[in-house]
Amino acid sequence: MKYFKYLLSGVFFGFVLVKSEVISWFRIQEMFRFDAFHMYGIIGLAIVIAMIAIQLINKFQLKDQEGNDISIPPKDSQQITRYLVGGTIFGFGWALTGACPGPLFTLAGAGYGIILVPIATAILGTWVYGALRPYLPH
Repeated sequence: MKYFKYLLSGVFFGFVLVKSEVISWFRIQEMFRFDAFHMYGIIGLAIVIAMIAIQLINKFQLKDQEGNDISIPPKDSQQITRYLVGGTIFGFGWALTGACPGPLFTLAGAGYGIILVPIATAILGTWVYGALRPYLPH
């Protein structure tokens, strides 16, 4: 019961994703083809909301559940290539599957069984990264 509020938040978020058509393969393809503003508007709104939330966290010095300060470390500008390569790989995966990691589980919950393949490969990719992480430059 301690985590019930998180379950409800996740269900509500999934509902919002479905109703806003963010999980729609056609909407995602429209975005990558620059045919419609729909997805760009949603992403832009998410960025604005995140900016406001970060400003509120900083202004009111909010704390996490354990009472620790919430801090967001600055990005290292020396690592720009790393961010570009990672973002490009993420974008290719998003374009190929028609879903980013957020809506994968929403799609599965909505009954799209084929999405279990990208979920399984995402889990496998995370495991491979974890296994190779000690050997990668960080």
